[in-house]
Amino acid sequence: MSTATLPDVTASESALRRFLIGLPGVDAVGAEARVAMLATRSVKKDAKLQALDLAIRVVDLTTLEGADTAGKVTAMCAKARQPDPSDPTAPPVAAVCVYPDLVPIAVAALQDSPVKVASVATAFPSGRASRAVKLADVADAVTNGADEIDMVIDRGAFLSGHFSAVLEEIQATKEACGDAHLKVILETGELATYDNVRRASWLAMLGGADFIKTSTGKVAPAATLPAALVMLEAVRDFDQATDGKRQVGVKVAGGIRTTKDAIRYLVVVHETAGDDWLTPDRFRIGASSLLNDLLMQRTKQRTGAYAGPDYFTLD
Repeated sequence: MSTATLPDVTASESALRRFLIGLPGVDAVGAEARVAMLATRSVKKDAKLQALDLAIRVVDLTTLEGADTAGKVTAMCAKARQPDPSDPTAPPVAAVCVYPDLVPIAVAALQDSPVKVASVATAFPSGRASRAVKLADVADAVTNGADEIDMVIDRGAFLSGHFSAVLEEIQATKEACGDAHLKVILETGELATYDNVRRASWLAMLGGADFIKTSTGKVAPAATLPAALVMLEAVRDFDQATDGKRQVGVKVAGGIRTTKDAIRYLVVVHETAGDDWLTPDRFRIGASSLLNDLLMQRTKQRTGAYAGPDYFTLD
């Protein structure tokens, strides 16, 4: 498929349906076997320290609780800027992710910092609101200074086969983002099949997504290695279909708590999409408690001494 033919598939509901339904089916057994094999890969010594630093740099440090306060967000931003105050060589994370009303707090705390401010929007996590309400949610976050917007697709519309409605909502959200980057959450745990994950990935990219994201973290199962593999294959194929003009990122989120988990995802990224995706511009891990485990493992690699969890601030 060439760049010239991609707009054709969104020209009508029937063309879009033919394209999405016509995508190659996912070999579920093969995908699960592949990630199981890749999960056995070990990273040691100097490569392990590089992997730990990369894992820290791709973290979207997240708090999305009803009890979030300005104080909690400010403290989280301080940690995002300098994850280990005792070691200035520890890199900052990629972004913090908060609700729209807390974006101004994060923006103020992260000024003069490379750390981005991301905000969930479009009636996160359910996506059950009118389009006008969803776009107002986006506009509020962007007006408050968000660099990135994490939207949720209408899974009900997608599963009902109303692909054009989902596409139009993504396009409208992308327009409402202005200069902010758009991450489109597929909620893979609700899509039922890997074929649907592949279709939703392409639909999001056709709609203008800068990133496609596995999940909200509020639905089980959240991120899984097989779903991430399917999404990484989709962005790789989309890159080829656009002759390298559209490299879309992938964000995994939900249930990623340990260094071992994070490194497994980095291995899958490397083996599926390639080194171009091993950067915060192309890959993110949305998490809260993961950062502490990465810092503990990093201290062990650098000093030989294992720091307990109480050595670092709680997330």
